[in-house]
Order: sequence, then structure tokens, then C-alpha cells
Amino acid sequence: MLLADMFLSPTTGYPLIAALLYAFAALVLKRSSQLGVGLWRTTFVANAIVAALFSLLWLLGGAPVRTEELWQPGLIALCLFAGQISQFLALEKGDVSVAVPVFGLKVIMVAFFTPILTGDSVSAKLWMAALLSVLGITLLNRKDAAQSARNLSITLLAGGLGSICFAVFDVLVQKWGPAWGAGHLLPCVFWINALLSLGLIPFFSAPLRAVSKQAWPWLVGGSTLLGTQSIIFVSTLAVFGKATSANIIYSSRGLLSVAMVWMIGHWFANQEQHLGPKVMRWRLAGALMMMSAIVLVVT
Repeated sequence: MLLADMFLSPTTGYPLIAALLYAFAALVLKRSSQLGVGLWRTTFVANAIVAALFSLLWLLGGAPVRTEELWQPGLIALCLFAGQISQFLALEKGDVSVAVPVFGLKVIMVAFFTPILTGDSVSAKLWMAALLSVLGITLLNRKDAAQSARNLSITLLAGGLGSICFAVFDVLVQKWGPAWGAGHLLPCVFWINALLSLGLIPFFSAPLRAVSKQAWPWLVGGSTLLGTQSIIFVSTLAVFGKATSANIIYSSRGLLSVAMVWMIGHWFANQEQHLGPKVMRWRLAGALMMMSAIVLVVT
């Protein structure tokens, strides 16, 4: 009965679906990265596809768009843009089974920034949860003596920075979403984000036409999955609010990613499962530790 209620509740069922789609998207985009697409071209293509998908929400309508308030979706888009670059950098340089669980820190950041913006105090439980999150990251960092780290420092740094940017994004969507309406705020945010992505073109390692035919299906497929889960999750925030509790469920993508890498990573030519059972057990333990921190925040 409790499981059925979880799926029927919009603030739990939708984020869980989004988490599952995100875990798949991370594996697919990691494969496109292995095929040489690169950070900047991945971000550009993904943002264009996601903006096109979010345009469909315009049909939902909302409050009339006032030019003097366009700074609000502009600020949200800046947070999104910085978060996406950090996210793709972590996925490109590091392992999926490390990067995605680190993204789970976002819920701690959401719980931290929400009281800052609303004036509420920060509880002792939040700081305890932050400590558990740090311990979780430490376990994710464990490896066998014979194995070298795969850019763990930059993965953790980029993943942590992305978590902060996405946390501010979530809180601002929750704050301004009701006044704008999800049908107007979110398309504006992602259109501005796509415009910001034009500034990445000078940094391309090669033109888009140089992307191999083998890489395009992975790039487009991963970007579409990323956009679909974004619509599900961000729309939930804009319509129902409850950013912290929604992020609790959404953070399960960390556990899902570790499990998927272990069980079906070979479908995507992912080599992380060959790190050995000991390393993967440490990473699973780290993901569980971070989930414990997340649960502590809202119980």
C-alpha cells in the first residue's frame, strides 16, 4: 500500500521516474563521450534538444510574460547553464558510478538554500546529513591499491559544483513557478539556456558535422532522455513545489546508476564494472550513505 501511494503521489512518483530516466541518460551520454563528442558539443546539443522539448510546455499556458520580470528566468537559466557544464564535465572525466551519486548532494544544498531564501533557520539535522554526505563521498572515492583514480578530484569538484547550481535552480523554480505558471516560466528558462549555449561554439574541438555517425545516436538519445526527465522533474517542482522532498526521491538516481553500471554497463561499453567487486561495493556503500543523509534531512 505504501509503495502504491508513493507512485500515486506526484511529488514522489514523478521524481522516481525522472531518476530512472536520468540513470539511463548518464550511461548513454557517457558512451557518446567515449566516442569523442566532447564536453562543449555535448552541452550544446543537449541544451538545444532540451529547449525544444520544453517548448511543448508553452501549451499549458500561464501568466502573461512581462519583460521587466525576464531577469527571473534569466537568473534561473544561468544556474542551469553552470550546473549543466559541471554535470557533463563530471560525466566525461569520471565514472558514472561516482559522478551521479555525488549529484545527490543537491538535496542537501536544496535544504540549505531554501531556509536562506525564506529566512528559516538551518537545523542540526541538516549539518549531520552534510557530514554523512561527506562520508558517502569518501566511500565513493575508495579503490583497490592496484587501481588508479580516474580523475576523481575533478569528478567530485565538478559534481559538487553542479549540485550547488542545480539546487539554487530548484529553489528558484519553486519560488517563482507559481506566479509565472510552469507553461511560461520553464520554456523561457530553457530558451535562454539554449541561447547561452551559443557561446560554447568557439570552444568546440571540431564542428558538429565532424561528430561520427556512430556517436550521433548516443548523443541524441542521451540528450532526449535527459530532456524528458528534466520536464518530469522540473515541472513537478513548478506545479507542486516541495523541492526538498522531491529531491529526496530524485536522488535515488545515485543508487540506480551504481546498480545499472554493475548489471548492464556492458550494454553501453562501460568499463566501470571491471573495476572489481570490492570497488563497486564501496561505491554502493557510499551511495547508500548519501541516501541516509538525504532521508535524515526530511524525517
